[in-house]
Amino acid sequence: MSTTTERPTASAVRPLSDVRAGDAEQVGGKAAHLGELIAAGFPVPDGFVLPAEAYRAAMDAAGVRASLSAGHDDARSASPARLPDLCEALAGRVRAAGMPAALEEHVRAAWRRLGAPVVAVRSSAVGEDGAQASFAGMNASFTNVRDADELVARIVDCWASLFGARVVAYRAARGYTAEPAIAVVVQAMVPAQRAGVAFTADPRTGERGTVLVEAALGQGEVVVSGAVEPDTYEVAVDGSRLRLRSVQIGEQTHEVVRGPDGADLTLPVDPERGGAPVLAPDEIVEVAALARRVEAHYGTPQDVEWAHDGERLWLVQARPITTGIDGGRPSRGAVLLRGLPATPGRVAGAVRVLHAPEEGAALQPGEVLVAPLTNPDWLPALRRAAAVVTDTGGATCHAAIAARELGLPCVVGTRRATAALADGQVVTVDGSTGEVLDGDHTAGTAVATVPPAEVALRTPGLPAPTTVTASEAEPLATEVHVNLALPEAAERVAARPGVDGVGLLRAEFLLTAALGGVHPREVVARGEQERFVDRVAASVTTIATAFAPRPVIYRTTDLRSNEFRGLTGGEHHEPVESNPMIGYRGAYRYLREPEVFGLELRALARVREQAPNLHVMLPFVRTRWELEACLELVDASPLGRQRGLQRWLTAEVPSVVFRLPEYIACGIDGVSIGSNDLTQLVLGVDRDSERCAEVYDEGDAAVVDAIERIIATARRRGVPSSLCGQAPTRRPEFTEVLVRAGIDAVSVDPHAVDAVRAAIGRAERRVLLDAARGRARSDR
Repeated sequence: MSTTTERPTASAVRPLSDVRAGDAEQVGGKAAHLGELIAAGFPVPDGFVLPAEAYRAAMDAAGVRASLSAGHDDARSASPARLPDLCEALAGRVRAAGMPAALEEHVRAAWRRLGAPVVAVRSSAVGEDGAQASFAGMNASFTNVRDADELVARIVDCWASLFGARVVAYRAARGYTAEPAIAVVVQAMVPAQRAGVAFTADPRTGERGTVLVEAALGQGEVVVSGAVEPDTYEVAVDGSRLRLRSVQIGEQTHEVVRGPDGADLTLPVDPERGGAPVLAPDEIVEVAALARRVEAHYGTPQDVEWAHDGERLWLVQARPITTGIDGGRPSRGAVLLRGLPATPGRVAGAVRVLHAPEEGAALQPGEVLVAPLTNPDWLPALRRAAAVVTDTGGATCHAAIAARELGLPCVVGTRRATAALADGQVVTVDGSTGEVLDGDHTAGTAVATVPPAEVALRTPGLPAPTTVTASEAEPLATEVHVNLALPEAAERVAARPGVDGVGLLRAEFLLTAALGGVHPREVVARGEQERFVDRVAASVTTIATAFAPRPVIYRTTDLRSNEFRGLTGGEHHEPVESNPMIGYRGAYRYLREPEVFGLELRALARVREQAPNLHVMLPFVRTRWELEACLELVDASPLGRQRGLQRWLTAEVPSVVFRLPEYIACGIDGVSIGSNDLTQLVLGVDRDSERCAEVYDEGDAAVVDAIERIIATARRRGVPSSLCGQAPTRRPEFTEVLVRAGIDAVSVDPHAVDAVRAAIGRAERRVLLDAARGRARSDR
């Protein structure tokens, strides 16, 4: 082991959850795909990756990088007789160099942060697992690595495998001349009882209407290596429905499992068990559905590896199918623009560039809306769009929120879409990667996103799939609510299994849609107060009755001047502010403009006559005196006189961390953490700024600390707590932080319900297991 003490860079070890598809050049295809899938909410085991730069830095520190590169060039042109010896010498040089001490410390610390589990250590070579080439199985991989010393050694072995004879020969055959480099993925091992692979297009025939599933007992290495004959199942794809078409039982002579000491253990399989099907019919369809979700996410046929631990199905790897596919695989096409991915999915259509909502009538159904930005006045046009692309905005801007609500692929923050794209130009919008491609590259892809049930909800004319999700069966202590804004989605979302209520009913979208794009204060100025109450009450009633008796928390209108100035009459009622995110908004505005707030309260009181499950939440409370004054307005209104009304507070201004006990004493019945605003105010970053997007991090330690303090205070004071930001949707691992802190509910966008429920289930089981282990240790 090298004893060099060079300090590694901050990126020497990266959590898989922080990696995306665009990082493939640094972390290799395998890690990039895994990180992308974790971010999309797929059931992928947690882990971390050492980027290729960690390998280069280690070889630099040992002074051998240049000689390895030169030796690789010699080996590429060597005769078959000389190649093995040359490659063995190169691999030996890597092992002798070893891992620098500082990097080793980072690796050990990252492993401990995972909980020091048994892990798999897998190579992720740069250029691996791409659509044009697959190095699958060529570089080293190790399973059931049990301790930190073994982990470090196995990582170095993965580095050394970069110079395996067949790897060098493969590179030479492909014409790769660049210096070789390798990343390494470390993941918690799934103690697989059954495992295998699935192809979303038949690799034997190229047929696109078939998912081919292979399955074996124990760990999946026996399938990939060909050590046993797996079961082979064909699943027919009929629109959104999956149907088991054929079953071929393999010959299971042995299985590889985790032994009592944590190491691989090969066990014989008796003929009766070995001749029985590995998977039941519903389990086969579950695997096929998971593979199809991966294909829908990436927009291209996928080869996935899966494992089942007896309790749940896991996705352990995914890569594009590299063989030819009949009918044509969606090609990449030229990337015209890059922005921030706001809503996943891939859709093609003709461009319609609009600069103001007044131009919305020009947008034809199915066109791609391209705009500088959007505000609530754009809703009529958004409803007709196939996808949305904007010049400005971040992951929580109006366009992003509206697109998620409507199920539209969306890319924001491109900076120049309105200038770079032209009316009628056909483009493909990939909301998963944040790219806009030239031409139509959607052949064979699903329009919307993960999971399949949500595709049916979002895609007109597509019947709901018949597969049953895990969320129907698994009871949870932590409730899962949804964020909503548009009444037309209410019945469909309310009918989904596993939805416990509406944790955030956004008034801004609903109100402006109900008022036909007219600014609320303009409605008042015109003397149309009753029209205001009638229309808002009708929209809220649609949502509240759809979810009854489950709770619906209506967050009163949080008007921000920059978004609402564009409404009809808005120029007469909205100030021009240099920083509207921290300007004239929230509770303070109600005290200066009580007439609009009063009309909202009247509308809510009317709704509660039919739907007493409706409750009210006050946004952006900065001070106690604001809150007290607002509660006085609520109590003096028809709404405040109704029995059973809960008064909630949105915890999004950092002062709430210190003042929450006083707020609860004022009469607050529940607290919902608005992590979007809380993050921007704790870190001092505009959440809609594409330039500062990497600074905006809900997982920052300061933000997490504030959230944990809020939850703890709520628990001590006996009021429920929830969180209604984007963090659990974008980062399922964040859910465990909330569960461990004791949160009562998490509210997410509808498409994320299944993924977040799964993350909550895992977190709750870990909490129970940790508690049981703690009791066991204390009893000894």
